[in-house]
Amino acid sequence: MQFIYEEKLSPFLTITGDNYKYLIKVRRFNVGDIVNITDFNEIYSYKITNITKKEVQLSQIEKIKTTQTLKPFHIGWCKIDTKNIEKVLPSLNEMGVTKITFIDCDRSQRNFKIKMDRLEKILINSNQQCGRLSLMEIDFCDSLDEFLAKYPEAKVCDFGGEKIDGYFEVGVVGCEGGFSERERKLFKNIIAFDTPLILRSESAVVSLASKVLL
Repeated sequence: MQFIYEEKLSPFLTITGDNYKYLIKVRRFNVGDIVNITDFNEIYSYKITNITKKEVQLSQIEKIKTTQTLKPFHIGWCKIDTKNIEKVLPSLNEMGVTKITFIDCDRSQRNFKIKMDRLEKILINSNQQCGRLSLMEIDFCDSLDEFLAKYPEAKVCDFGGEKIDGYFEVGVVGCEGGFSERERKLFKNIIAFDTPLILRSESAVVSLASKVLL
């Protein structure tokens, strides 16, 4: 883990809960050890000054100078089972996807409810592991029509499109079952993977991010 996240930083911190368990129970930090802590705006080094059974106290040492710029890449992802979203979200975060908009397309299953607090926790844990200093932006859209009207430059992954080649800023991936014929009439920029096989939605979104960003 590159650092730990705390919502508010100050010259003196008291850490409890999951971060306490990680530092003391998992990593076995001791008094005098140095810990890097961020609020995803700035990052500081802290020295552990005291450890009790439920909390660890730290004093701020110095600000760590960092520069981290991610290429903007926004995925419009037609909603699928939230369990599958949560499985691949850390991978998308590590690759540097800057924003995901979850879309209720014609064939999305409406019974899946995305819980923002769960996604935020997953993203924070992923950031701590990979060293990312910005939180991925999460948004929602009521229809593919609305999304494409807002982002007319978006490239849609579908059969028969041009082979994915090079960087672009906005891409769209469908849900299980693909797009409806009504939705396909909206498409202006269609791209496709160089494979005869049919990818699951979560496989397609990871493949798209890797081709564009890595």
